[in-house]
Amino acid sequence: MKKNRIISLLGSALLLILGACQPIEDRDVLESTLSMDDVKLTATQATEGGNLIELSMDTPGVTGYWDFNVGKALTNKHEFIYPIPGAITFSYVGTLGSEFFTKTIEVQIDQLDHELPQDWYDLVGEDTSAGKTWVFDGGPEADGGQWWYMAAPDDPAGAGTPWWNAAGECCPPVDAAGKMTFDLNGGANYTYYSGPDAAPQVTSFVLDVGKQTLQINDGGNILGAEEPRGNPNGSYSIISLTEDELILYRPNNGIPDDPHGWVWVFKPE
Repeated sequence: MKKNRIISLLGSALLLILGACQPIEDRDVLESTLSMDDVKLTATQATEGGNLIELSMDTPGVTGYWDFNVGKALTNKHEFIYPIPGAITFSYVGTLGSEFFTKTIEVQIDQLDHELPQDWYDLVGEDTSAGKTWVFDGGPEADGGQWWYMAAPDDPAGAGTPWWNAAGECCPPVDAAGKMTFDLNGGANYTYYSGPDAAPQVTSFVLDVGKQTLQINDGGNILGAEEPRGNPNGSYSIISLTEDELILYRPNNGIPDDPHGWVWVFKPE
């Protein structure tokens, strides 16, 4: 009897072990029952054809962010003043389970009936369609001025103190006599001229007023962006933006053995 009981216990233990060793079934725990067609986007304008807009993603269980062309909002609902008239496409980027998706919505803006943040007017001028042109605040030859120089890395507060006044002392950038124009004529347009008689290079830009950054898109860049000073991706911190002054800063050149920042000082043409 005792022997039978031991055998029975051993058999039960063996069954438990075998059960524990069964392969785990593959389950897509992130699978969603929703499709992109189920994602509802809405856009509400405060006035008919106006530029104060609220974008909303109204479907429960979906997470993501709004890309509204001049910035991003990490939320399902976002209200903002848009600076450009026309038929504008806004994008919502989200996830359905493990799958990413992008869905768009169009808004027709016929009037800029809400004033933009002042930084927009400082950058592109009061006539936003005509735009505004900026040039270096010095040069084009070395003139002792501080308008294109090396500065401390990762220290915006120290951007006003040159480590090496490159343009002022000896070595201005090759496009020191160039100019760059920002306008909102049907889009956020950026036009670069390497010199007085150079052909224009037209791309686009993003001014992020909240983060105080300026992004030149589509492979374009600012004046004086020659390597290793300029940022290859066209992104710069704004140290100062007024009606009469634009100061940009690249916090770090990305060179481990020689880290430093770089500063550009511009004035209206």
